[in-house]
Amino acid sequence: MSIDVSALIDMAKAQNITIATAESCTGGMIAAALTDIPGSSAVVDRGYVTYSNAAKMQMLGVRAETLDTYGAVSEQTAQEMAEGAQQTANVVLAISVTGIAGPGGSEFKPEGRVCFGLAQKGKTTRTEQVDFGPLGRDQVRLASRDHALRMILRALEATTA
Repeated sequence: MSIDVSALIDMAKAQNITIATAESCTGGMIAAALTDIPGSSAVVDRGYVTYSNAAKMQMLGVRAETLDTYGAVSEQTAQEMAEGAQQTANVVLAISVTGIAGPGGSEFKPEGRVCFGLAQKGKTTRTEQVDFGPLGRDQVRLASRDHALRMILRALEATTA
């Protein structure tokens, strides 16, 4: 299913919702998809690419204890990434993604496992873990981008409902 990113941007504009992204395995692909749309600067504030654990801690306030206990690829880390982006950027909505695009992975965290967080002012942060499977690095990254965009779209639709 393709995502109509232009409609997503229009919906965010209509609701005066500002957006930030916090990305690890997608390396800025979500922010790029959003900013490909003319006029997106009305709602897209910034994107953080926090590939290393140090960047997650320094830029987004992810706690070392969280990384030590759960690892970078966890819903707990995705939650702290999203909340850190939302608070640091002072936006209404922030999406985060952290995962194992491949190749590689382990028995406990296989290739294709991706965790997402969505922080929205005044709401409880939502997290999701998706196992896309060993689709190959490019396909896992694209699937992760699209899943994150769908999460944003669902949040915007819920706000209008």
